[in-house]
Amino acid sequence: MTSKNPFPVVGYHGSKLFCDRETETERLLVNLTGGLNTTLISLRRMGKTALIYHVFDKILKDNRSVCLYVDLYPTRNVRDLTRQLATVSMNVLPRKKKAGNRFLSFLKGLRPVITYDPLTGAPGVKFEYSSASEYEVTLSALLKFLDDLGTEIYLAFDEFQSIASYEEGNAEAMLRTVIQPLKNIHFIFSGSNKHMMHDIFHSSKRPFFASTRIMSLSAISDDSYSRFIGEKFAENKRKISQEAISFVLDWTRRHTYYTQSVCNTLFSTGAKEIDIQFVKAVCGEILDEQEKTFLQYRHLLTSNQWRLLMAVAKEGRVYKPQSGEFLRKHFLGTPAGSKRAVDALLDKEMIYLESDGNGRYYSVYDLFLSRWLERQ
Repeated sequence: MTSKNPFPVVGYHGSKLFCDRETETERLLVNLTGGLNTTLISLRRMGKTALIYHVFDKILKDNRSVCLYVDLYPTRNVRDLTRQLATVSMNVLPRKKKAGNRFLSFLKGLRPVITYDPLTGAPGVKFEYSSASEYEVTLSALLKFLDDLGTEIYLAFDEFQSIASYEEGNAEAMLRTVIQPLKNIHFIFSGSNKHMMHDIFHSSKRPFFASTRIMSLSAISDDSYSRFIGEKFAENKRKISQEAISFVLDWTRRHTYYTQSVCNTLFSTGAKEIDIQFVKAVCGEILDEQEKTFLQYRHLLTSNQWRLLMAVAKEGRVYKPQSGEFLRKHFLGTPAGSKRAVDALLDKEMIYLESDGNGRYYSVYDLFLSRWLERQ
């Protein structure tokens, strides 16, 4: 019988397969149970969704609360948001019989259309109203119903920056107005677009200004991740050298998804002993498998954007993309041209802007793409 791979790359698979994040978990628990709404910001694929589910798992073990996770990434307007919240509520609340019966009775009054996922069979909800204001009223009623259930509700809105791009220009103000009087719902507003999330919660001109505690999620520490990887291989009677582990963490920059992906692939080979040369070979195979996809990016970018993307990948971190030294080294032309390329790549989320002790820098968002570009 094949051992279950202890390095999942998607979803939350319980505390035994969840690495570290003890400080972040405790801080989120203290905030939420203390009634403080929290904004959680990190790069995409850094593990924030798994952290939310990990915190929810601990809350549900300790009390009879309700935890709801709503992904706003696919939403484009208040209608989509309302549908997502109603669908999640319908799939979670019936597990608690009394609350579930109350919710289904309440839902009938909103004239819903019940749908079923053709693949999973999971029920969904949609509303067919004629005006945007009806969706706002329904969203308000949904949240008011949850608030009046008589139990603590923990509600995570993931990819919350999506709300800033809604078709309705007043979505932020509307949602803030609806949320403000709620007493028993405690929110996590999670997002991966640092610039947009910062504007939503730090700009004094925005409705959510200074309304939450802010948390940033960075990479898991080298020691914690190294120990976790070694333990998981050992538990399955596999051996991986410390040198090999160090290479994995350095090569993936401890960016959770990419670290998990490499370890998942290493484990899947079935190898009983893994050294650094074996890891390097596997990493090369991962890049080769995705080469056709990476080559497609070249056709989606201008030549200047592609050259700048490659230059950022080769540098790892670029602090001054308009500097003469950087432009000459990578044959990138003028500072103005470099700025246009940087802005375009940021907009396409091909690169991101972050800060460290040396200042603000740019890096390629997709770590595997970055490593592939380094080889070109």
